[in-house]
Amino acid sequence: MRVELLHTMDEAKLVKCCKDNDPAAQKMLYSKYVERMMVVCLRYIANKEDAKEVLMDGFLNFFKNMERFSWQGEGSVQAWLKKIVVNQCLMHLRKRQTLFVMHDDVVHNEFADNQENALDMLNAREIMALINDLPSGCRTVFNLYVFEGMNHREIGVLLEISESTSKSQLHRARTMLKQTILQTS
Repeated sequence: MRVELLHTMDEAKLVKCCKDNDPAAQKMLYSKYVERMMVVCLRYIANKEDAKEVLMDGFLNFFKNMERFSWQGEGSVQAWLKKIVVNQCLMHLRKRQTLFVMHDDVVHNEFADNQENALDMLNAREIMALINDLPSGCRTVFNLYVFEGMNHREIGVLLEISESTSKSQLHRARTMLKQTILQTS
């Protein structure tokens, strides 16, 4: 199929062409979502080279399983692809045997109201860098909870950890982020 036609093609037709193994359509779909999915990978995997590898594996799984995808309207491709990429990131972390650090003595820090505005002084790139600096277990739970909107029960099932471990990891991530933000402000 000619590339000019692909640029004017709506997403439903593009998906149909991808299902028919049209390389130009696959390249177009890849180009449309690669940057967004790389951001997703980098939220979970701090090493950029590992994130690129996971991204490629995610796209390979996406195209390999295209026949199972059912287009449900605009945004459904991105949602399905994102789910595949997140799962690929989690599989990568499991292979690396990412350990969750347990803390029974949860520390509660009180911060002054004027320090709460420290977050306003950071840009998105700086915030993502702080998240990437979190220990892997904390970062994973934080991302699933904050960015993917999962609850602790769902996170526990997905990561094969208890609900309380998920809560502990999220609390630890938030505490570490607050401390780091306040130190930099």
